[in-house]
Amino acid sequence: MSCMALPETLLGLLEPVPRHGYDLQREYDAQFGWNRPVKPPQVYATLARLSRNGEIEAVAVERVGGPDRTTYALTPDGVTHLERWLAEPEGISAYLQSVVYVKVMIALRSGRPARQVLDAQRAAHRQTMREVTARKRGGSTAVAVACDFTLFHLDADLRWIDHTAARLDHLAREVR
Repeated sequence: MSCMALPETLLGLLEPVPRHGYDLQREYDAQFGWNRPVKPPQVYATLARLSRNGEIEAVAVERVGGPDRTTYALTPDGVTHLERWLAEPEGISAYLQSVVYVKVMIALRSGRPARQVLDAQRAAHRQTMREVTARKRGGSTAVAVACDFTLFHLDADLRWIDHTAARLDHLAREVR
């Protein structure tokens, strides 16, 4: 997963219970960072931004034999940000599925309807496929080849979306 979704992922991890930055990093890495763990400075810089934006707040500060540990909790603005992010389909990119995967997992962990995340993404993909197919029809061979590249990737994403949707109940039991 790209760190572009780090703020939203941290909001999702904070929603069920307030946590320290260290705990958030550990959970992020365990859940989403197997390929690319997040660095502590990224976590703390992101927490600082979320706090400045009023999306999280410090609810406790303690010292446990080292530096201060601040416990953060989600605010109503943070919940609004998280819900808006979960509802918006992702733009088409090479690493789409990792962000969609995170959205599905955060939705499941929070008890939100992960099927809606998948349905919104499926609808966005189908709309993009219609637009690309229309462009392909009126274009040269080079345009057709470029469009095919996009269409094949979208088709693979749709297969993943359908495959994941079919396993949501089982996945939800594992996550909770």
